[in-house]
Amino acid sequence: MADTVLYEVSDGLATITLNRPEAMNAMNVAAKVALRDAAETAAADPAVRAVLLTAAGDRAFCVGQDLKEHVGLLMADQDNGTRETMNTVRDHYNPITKALAGMKKPVVAGVNGVAAGAGFGFALAADYRVVADTASFNTSFAGVALTADSGVSWTLPRLIGQSRASDLLLFPRSITAQEAYELGIANRLVPSADLAAEAEKVARTLAQGPTVAYAALKESLAYGTDHSLAEALEKEEELQGLAGASEDHTIAVRAFIAKEKPKYLGR
Repeated sequence: MADTVLYEVSDGLATITLNRPEAMNAMNVAAKVALRDAAETAAADPAVRAVLLTAAGDRAFCVGQDLKEHVGLLMADQDNGTRETMNTVRDHYNPITKALAGMKKPVVAGVNGVAAGAGFGFALAADYRVVADTASFNTSFAGVALTADSGVSWTLPRLIGQSRASDLLLFPRSITAQEAYELGIANRLVPSADLAAEAEKVARTLAQGPTVAYAALKESLAYGTDHSLAEALEKEEELQGLAGASEDHTIAVRAFIAKEKPKYLGR
C-alpha cells in the first residue's frame, strides 16, 4: 500500500488509516488507489474479521476530493478534467464504497475531524461511526456544482430520511458532531482525546464477535431497505439458517449454558 494510506492487521482487526494530514486527508489519485486497494484487501482476507477506518491528524477525517489536483487538471485541459471527474467515480469512489459497505465483516469509522464530500461518504459506508465531539460533516457536493457520489445518495437518506438528506445535499453546510449524533449519523459521540482508543475498542470488540452472524446481519439490513416485509422475512429465514449452522452459534450456546464468555472462531 502507498503511504498515503496505512494498512495494518492485528488479531483479526484491519486498521486502514488515511494518511495525508497535511492536506486534511484529501483524496488525490494515489490516496484513492491506495484506499481502494486497502478496502478490497481487507474484504478478501479471511484473517480479517473487522475493519477500522480512521485518519491521521486531528483536523480532518477526510475532506473528499483533492480539489487542488482536480483544478489543475481542469485548468490544463477542460475536457480531460471533465473525463477525470467521471472516471474517478467509476474507478475509485465506487469500488471503495462497495468494498467498505459490501464486505462481509463489520466496518467501524473513527471520525476525528471534518468529513466532507467523499469523506462523508466513506464514513456513511461504515456500519458504525464513532465520532469525536470536535468533528463535523458536510456533503459539500453542490457547493462545487457537483452531485453526490461515494454512495451518499443511497446511504444518507436511509440514515436520516429523504427530507433531511435533501436539505443537507441541496444546502451543503457544516453540521456539528452533536447534530450528527442527534440526526443518527453518529452512533457514538466521544471526547476528541478519547476517539482513537474508543474507536479501536469498538472495532476490536466486533473482531472478536460472531463473524458469520455479523455478515448475515449486514446482508439482512441491506436487503430489507429495498424489499417488502414478506421478502425480508424470507431472507431472514435463509440467513438465520446459515447462522444457526455456524460453529460460532454452537460456541455461543455452549458458552451460555456454561455461563462463560464465548470465544468465536469466525466460522
